Amino acid sequence: MLAMGPRFLLSLTVMFLCAASSVFAGPPFLTDDPEPVETGHYEFYLFSTYDRIPGSTSLRAPALEFNVGAAPNLQLHVTVPFAWSETAGGPRRSGWGDVELGLKYRFVQETATTPQIGVFPVAFLPLGNAGRGLGNGQAWFILPLWAQKNWGPWTTYGGGGWAINHAPGMKDHAFGGWLLQRAVGEHLTLGGEVFAQGADAEGGRGTALANVGGIATLKPGLSLLFSAGRSISGERHTIAYLGLQWAWGRDSARSRSG
Repeated sequence: MLAMGPRFLLSLTVMFLCAASSVFAGPPFLTDDPEPVETGHYEFYLFSTYDRIPGSTSLRAPALEFNVGAAPNLQLHVTVPFAWSETAGGPRRSGWGDVELGLKYRFVQETATTPQIGVFPVAFLPLGNAGRGLGNGQAWFILPLWAQKNWGPWTTYGGGGWAINHAPGMKDHAFGGWLLQRAVGEHLTLGGEVFAQGADAEGGRGTALANVGGIATLKPGLSLLFSAGRSISGERHTIAYLGLQWAWGRDSARSRSG
């Protein structure tokens, strides 16, 4: 798969997104949730992400994510991406991107009247080459707080936090989002979100994005995840996500779509 060019991978992503839209947490959305993987259960994702701004395109493909329920209410998280970067009139660059290490902890349980609440701090380790547009150049961190409430086939979750980034040319910024999704039958969940963040680079602008997508259960323990969106104010972005999730555990397979 690494031998395929980024244009081919992008075309493949768009093709799958168009097919899925005729027929979703965290992935495939920007907004995350406070719900950790169950103790003794595992999630593995093979995915790609696409982000285009005027004059520049960034792609992570393939990228690997692994989550494990390490203890009650505690999830450990790691993501390792292969990255592509292209600027208008410039060369196309590729290589390993920055690695994510995170810890999700839920400290308030959901009840009939109150939401569940958790934190999900993540560290981004500078494995990618910043000079080639494949990484940040220094370690940076996000410190979010997330809340979630379920009722019937509906789920809503969201929150926000603070990003700490002291790499040259970058700056600390706030971020946050909210999502609403609904189970459509037993095998499909559809939803939409609004996500916003402040300027993350010196001289840059903040952005707000609208994003829609879903999770389709292909068979127990295997799901297709997809989303696409664009900015509605501020810096212009067009984004997309496409991935497969494998879920398994000590008792039975578990997917994010339930």
